[in-house]
Amino acid sequence: MPTPYAVGLVWLRRDLRAQDHPALHQALRQCAQVHCVFVFDSDILDALPRADRRVEFIHAAVLELDEQLRALSGHAAGGLIVRHGSARTEIPVLAQALGAEAVFTHHDDEPQALARDAEVRTALTLQRRAMHTFQDHSIFERQELLTQGGTPYTVFTPYKNAWLRRVEAARLAEQAVPPYAQALAPRPAPYDQPIPSLAELGFAPAGLAQLRLPTGSRGAQQLLDDFLLRIDHYATARDFPAIKGPSYLSTHLRFGTISIRQLARTAHALVAQGHAGAASWLNELIWRDFYFQILANFPHVVQRSFKPAYDAIQWESGELAEAHFAAWCQGRTGYPLVDAAMQQLNQTGYMHNRLRMVVASFLTKDLGLDWRWGERYFAEKLNDFDLAANNGGWQWASSSGCDAQPYFRIFNPVSQSQKFDPDGKFIRRYLPQLAALPTAALHAPWLARPLDLQAAGVVLGQTYPLPLVQHDAARLRTLERYAVVKAPS
Repeated sequence: MPTPYAVGLVWLRRDLRAQDHPALHQALRQCAQVHCVFVFDSDILDALPRADRRVEFIHAAVLELDEQLRALSGHAAGGLIVRHGSARTEIPVLAQALGAEAVFTHHDDEPQALARDAEVRTALTLQRRAMHTFQDHSIFERQELLTQGGTPYTVFTPYKNAWLRRVEAARLAEQAVPPYAQALAPRPAPYDQPIPSLAELGFAPAGLAQLRLPTGSRGAQQLLDDFLLRIDHYATARDFPAIKGPSYLSTHLRFGTISIRQLARTAHALVAQGHAGAASWLNELIWRDFYFQILANFPHVVQRSFKPAYDAIQWESGELAEAHFAAWCQGRTGYPLVDAAMQQLNQTGYMHNRLRMVVASFLTKDLGLDWRWGERYFAEKLNDFDLAANNGGWQWASSSGCDAQPYFRIFNPVSQSQKFDPDGKFIRRYLPQLAALPTAALHAPWLARPLDLQAAGVVLGQTYPLPLVQHDAARLRTLERYAVVKAPS
């Protein structure tokens, strides 16, 4: 079958793999020759600190992807073209230089990405070049799943039921690359250059090597293989931060070093065999799709509450609020589980999902601070930061989002600690200054016996802070604060 394009360009972004890749699959089938490019986008990088674990993770993934493409192409000059600059200009310029008649990439519904892609598409159109985008980041997207009334779902359970009814083998099927890899072209001499180092990009190592986070597609597969050995226990183990319960694949999903189709295909097959752990895991993958379609259909959530009534809430402000926020960020609230979770985030860029809910509830409902403050801090720190999921999670915790917990449900940080870190193993790991306390005293040190504090070398207000607020009193203030919300759903 003749190919419609002589030369095509695949623009890789958050899809850093050479397997199960719709844009690359389609380009290889539709073009006689295919080049692949990744842009270290200065529009994004210039806003980041000079040592950023995510940039280090991406850099490692790009190095592996270059190696994989080189092997698939069979050319000594095969591999990935890597540019450093604004993608808005780099892609049209490169397409013109290569003589590419079409650019292939994946949908991205984040507002900044939509604006960038619209600008690139306009520039390519002026050059009489096509731009084709494909679905990749989720199993269902945008308005593929609608209610009987023809509107997007805003409640998770009906969405999940529709997802499960509609999913089929064809939607989960691999978008294979190797059978068509002969179309991968060698890089022209001007672009046959080594990938720039982190230093050449203006970044320093951020300590990723010290974390237990393997990089690239091989690292993702390693994590998946390990997770599948213990997936039977996922439904219960996932809530306990001191237990190896989660898949730890969220950063790989964020940057596309593993395909969501592969994960959903694996989970769906195990569910069909009756695996309860796989059903719980698939549920989490569907939540991810749900938040993607919320962002696509209700983009106002980036700045405002999904439920407009919640924008009337008067959050705390002023010097005390700023001081409380700084203490929350630094893990100095006086509530050990909250502080240990924030230390985990600050030290590793990762936070256990149960703890994300606990610290978000504490910020919004114990300290009375705007959920957007916490959302921004997570965006700066999380290795797996994804706008849709991060925004959805914060709005869920603050009760301002779709299908959120009711505003009167307020996590008690002490009972959460006692329930999900009963032996204090997680707290002791991240708060070593409390390690010698008896477990019964570890969850609320301010209630500990003076002799226990003295024996453990804990001086409240010095070696460990006193609580910023008293939970019961803060809960009452929160109920008053949320009273402005009319007829909460």
